[in-house]
Amino acid sequence: MKKSSVLAGVAVLATIAVGATGVSVVAQDTIAQRKALMKAVGGASKTGSQMAKGEAPFDAAKANEAMGTIATSWAAFAKLFPKGSETGGETTASPKIWESFKDFEDKGAKLASDATAAQKAAANGADAFKTAFGDVTKNCGGCHKPYRIQK
Repeated sequence: MKKSSVLAGVAVLATIAVGATGVSVVAQDTIAQRKALMKAVGGASKTGSQMAKGEAPFDAAKANEAMGTIATSWAAFAKLFPKGSETGGETTASPKIWESFKDFEDKGAKLASDATAAQKAAANGADAFKTAFGDVTKNCGGCHKPYRIQK
């Protein structure tokens, strides 16, 4: 009984502290998850880019894995923009995401589709991958320009 009273007190204090900062723990966690997922997508994109540019040797297995990361990340990423996570946690997500969420979702779905196509193209060699990867990278600016706040 005493332990549950202490836990309840801690929960109340945490709620007060969060209220005082104006940023919910849930929003901060969601923003942290978005950042981690974008970092993984960025790493996968870098892997693909280096191979497409000839800066790294083409490796079909690595290309497949990198494009798989990008393709599967979108399903999780799209769920990481709930109302209430527009601010805080040093987010660079533009409020335009929530104003035009359908467009944002459509752009992400296109990225996932193009990454899946590049994943399949990797099995056909470096040239096929390079062409398909070009379509993947076109999506980056198409989403970042309208939906990311530049630092």
